[in-house]
Amino acid sequence: MIAAVLAIGVLDFVTGYDVSFTLFYGVPIFVVAWFCDNKAAFLTALVAGIAWCWADQLSGHPYIHGWIRGWETSVHIGTFLLIGLAGSALRTRSDSAAARIALLEHSHRLEREIVSISDDEQRRIGQDLHDGLCQSLAALACSATALGDDLEKLELKPEAKTADNLAGLLRETVIQARDLAHELIPAHVAQVGLVLALESLAESISRLQNIRCTFEFHGARREYADDEAAHLYRIAQEAVNNATRHGHARNVLVSLQSNGNETTLQILDDGIGFPQRTQNGSGMGLNIMGYRARLAGGKLDIAHPNGGGTLVSCRTQTNRSNGNEVANC
Repeated sequence: MIAAVLAIGVLDFVTGYDVSFTLFYGVPIFVVAWFCDNKAAFLTALVAGIAWCWADQLSGHPYIHGWIRGWETSVHIGTFLLIGLAGSALRTRSDSAAARIALLEHSHRLEREIVSISDDEQRRIGQDLHDGLCQSLAALACSATALGDDLEKLELKPEAKTADNLAGLLRETVIQARDLAHELIPAHVAQVGLVLALESLAESISRLQNIRCTFEFHGARREYADDEAAHLYRIAQEAVNNATRHGHARNVLVSLQSNGNETTLQILDDGIGFPQRTQNGSGMGLNIMGYRARLAGGKLDIAHPNGGGTLVSCRTQTNRSNGNEVANC
């Protein structure tokens, strides 16, 4: 680039002082500022200033006063230095933007890994509950039933009734354990669809938490992509769990509204709200819900209606183009 500056100086001398080559000097200065450091850019700017002075003096540029030559020289050297400074500033800004983009992509990768790890761990625990605890409890229920029959044959009616009661409690526990396992393994979302999965979630929450959890659906039914349905189901599940654990809600309404390509999921409860530390983002459940919303391309909204309670909402918009679907929460 310094050689280019010298070549431009020669052309400046050959064409005479009537033709200005100031912008041409700026090109190699900017290139050096972009690909090298500040020192190299300022050195190139000084070389360009010297080359311009040399070409201007040898071409016989007439000046009425000597101070005008000094002023023109200062203006050109200052211009070249400003070009170098501007090029360095633009390069720094570009590097900073690239670093922010890389950091954002890394953050998104971490969010996906966190959600994936959470899903895998919940799936493992749910599978253990279903294949281990549920089977053991079912076997105990059968044994208690057989014990009751044997006691009935021995005409030990009080003991037989106790055994029957024990068998009934064990069967109820099996149902609760299976509900927990199904909550932890959302594979049925893709099988039965989002609407039926949310309806089943409301029913199981009502049984497990001993509260009134209802589900409402409005609009036209449509097919949801597996990822979109899984994210919406998990958001609803975590919001309901937060309402019961932190908000001590007794009534929870899960509503899903579909209007064309736009779907709105809302979870409204009558609890006391989330703790302050949870609202500020320190709760892992809210963080994961936010991760899921951002993975879908949007943001989770949490509001506190005037009537009390908490309203968690997420809106997805699916644009179908050439068979591709993009969901935004």
